[in-house]
Amino acid sequence: MICIFLANGFEMIEALTPCDVLKRAGADVKLISITDSLNVTSTHGVTVGCDLTLSELDSTEIELIILPGGMPGAKNLFECEALCQLTVAHAKKGGKIAAICAAPFILGQLSLLQGKQATCYPGFEAELIGAKVLPCGVVQDGNILTAKGMGVSLPFALKAVEMLYGKEKADAVSAQIMAE
Repeated sequence: MICIFLANGFEMIEALTPCDVLKRAGADVKLISITDSLNVTSTHGVTVGCDLTLSELDSTEIELIILPGGMPGAKNLFECEALCQLTVAHAKKGGKIAAICAAPFILGQLSLLQGKQATCYPGFEAELIGAKVLPCGVVQDGNILTAKGMGVSLPFALKAVEMLYGKEKADAVSAQIMAE
């Protein structure tokens, strides 16, 4: 299962683009609210209905954790202790994690970027503790995928497909949606 975690103040495109692209690749994608409500409101006031709340999630089924950015969404994700614990535990067992825009700061603060290459929204570089910060739009280093922001949501999503299912599948989805 692919889990896209949403907090109030999330960036819609950064959450819903990976959701859509991964579903096209055949993934079991779930939007997970970190609040007690299934409804989470984006930075622009659009409310999205989630599939589950964090408290309902069976974490043994997670293949990929996706953390979208947006402010204060990324800050709200970081302030959720249960999500931080889940993310660290997932990383320790070699699980895949993707974060975009401001959200890579969460991985830096959780010491998950030590010795890894990463990128983030400009201004958050100092928060990527232990990482070699690259100016690229999308960076994959092992089990960690990071991206700069909303403008690279589609390449970020396609790279997530590649991480999970290989380049051939990512290329097929890319062709299907006419990404190039």
